[in-house]
Amino acid sequence: MTDQPTIQFTFAVNDPELDDDERQEIAQKLLRQLRQLDEVEKVDRVEDLNPEAGAKPGFATLVGFLTAEVSVKNIKDFLSFLGDRIGDKPIVVNVKVGDKEVKIEAKSRQELLEGERVAKDLLAAMGGETNA
Repeated sequence: MTDQPTIQFTFAVNDPELDDDERQEIAQKLLRQLRQLDEVEKVDRVEDLNPEAGAKPGFATLVGFLTAEVSVKNIKDFLSFLGDRIGDKPIVVNVKVGDKEVKIEAKSRQELLEGERVAKDLLAAMGGETNA
């Protein structure tokens, strides 16, 4: 672990042409790959905070959604990795720093890389350091 602040990214492929099984398959593959990356502090599926009636607590996750914590110095590498894996599929990314959160909808690798600027802007707004 580093003593630099981490940025939380919550993301999912947002392609209307994909069904739930296809989105879940993409997320599973990404989860395995991201867990092997040194640039990622922590990665997991996103828990469903409003599960259907009868669902077991702690077992309900949102289909195709992942969350990753990344240090400031590794944001660009993380987003590049993600962009390389997803290609030009539409993706929704929530960038969260502390209690501040911004939603980015990207349709290309270049738009996804805009998340680095957003994360650093959020960090700066909170008085954090952005020197990476």
